[in-house]
Amino acid sequence: MKTNDFDYYLPEELIAQTPLKNRDHSRLLVLDRKTGEIIHERFDNIINYLNKGDVLVLNNTKVLPARLIGIKEETGAVIEVLMLKEIDSNTWECLCKPAKRVKIGTIINFSNILKLKCIYEGEDGIRRFKFIYDGILLEILDKLGEMPLPPYIHEKLEDKNRYQTVYAKKSGSAAAPTAGLHFTNELLEKLKDKGVEIEEITLHVGLGTFRPVQVDDISKHKMHSEYYEMDKKTADNLNKAKMDGRRIISVGTTTTRTLETIMNLYNEFKQCSGWTDIFIYPGYEFKAIDSLITNFHLPKSTLVMLVSAFASKENIMNAYEEAVKNKYRFFSFGDSMFIK
Repeated sequence: MKTNDFDYYLPEELIAQTPLKNRDHSRLLVLDRKTGEIIHERFDNIINYLNKGDVLVLNNTKVLPARLIGIKEETGAVIEVLMLKEIDSNTWECLCKPAKRVKIGTIINFSNILKLKCIYEGEDGIRRFKFIYDGILLEILDKLGEMPLPPYIHEKLEDKNRYQTVYAKKSGSAAAPTAGLHFTNELLEKLKDKGVEIEEITLHVGLGTFRPVQVDDISKHKMHSEYYEMDKKTADNLNKAKMDGRRIISVGTTTTRTLETIMNLYNEFKQCSGWTDIFIYPGYEFKAIDSLITNFHLPKSTLVMLVSAFASKENIMNAYEEAVKNKYRFFSFGDSMFIK
């Protein structure tokens, strides 16, 4: 399959620049993946499509204020650094701009309370840095860092928490698991009251999720690895749901990739942690999930390939065309889709 097979027409004005006032008032396109039927809803009506005994799986990762603007010590050049993943204590893999100015040994200064020393040069702007500071890194990032909003968002985010899910717990992501941004605590409580079980996994979103596909043949694309973990309670409850024939509903592509990774490794859900570079595209056979809540993704992205694998490329392209026609809001702060 070719990358261009997953292109579609999107007017720029449909790219959402700011979050809605009410998280759960975004629109919801409900797609039946067997018939291709489409229903237009509002997100808080998702409760009507979830049943007692369904298991809803959330990604509880928390976005770091991981975008840092610093000064190169030798020359005074301005360098932008995006923290992607922790390699070991105080060593992080980062994306740099302009990367050509950052070599091994380069020191970047951030307000005199944080210094980064380059210890490794990778490709495509990737660098590894030793973080040098006094105190607690998360507190320093809260002072210095900005939310790493995607490049297609040009408006300033007034409230940092709007680029976090209400259930975000474990810090480590360079981007939000955006399908979860539509949930409120009240909606989650209503789902529990209905008998929907809610479980959590963690996948720290890194470059693997939003790196563009730069090859024509999608099978040649290489995903970057991202850290995930699942605890015993979640594994046991998901295995029981599978045995009982109950639906496992994944909130987002990050959750999906984690669940499918674990199933591929162990043929069951299991308490575990590790790194995944799974790339899901049409032809993939899903083993873990039965339904998917997701946003509308960038043309030619790995994410639109994943949803095409789940619902068929024809159904997804029809749904996206329908969403454009009905002026849905697209991407991170945009509207939602439930694929059942």
